[in-house]
Amino acid sequence: MLDLLPDDPVIIVVVVILLSLIFFSYLLVRRTILEFREGMDGER
Repeated sequence: MLDLLPDDPVIIVVVVILLSLIFFSYLLVRRTILEFREGMDGER
């Protein structure tokens, strides 16, 4: 597994930042959809 990592630390930092952005955007979208569903259920 460690052999697959590039020696350039900049690439590792960029990959970590991209993964964290994808993770946080997923959490934000999931929370927004859940709140939207709860709001729709509350109006009925």
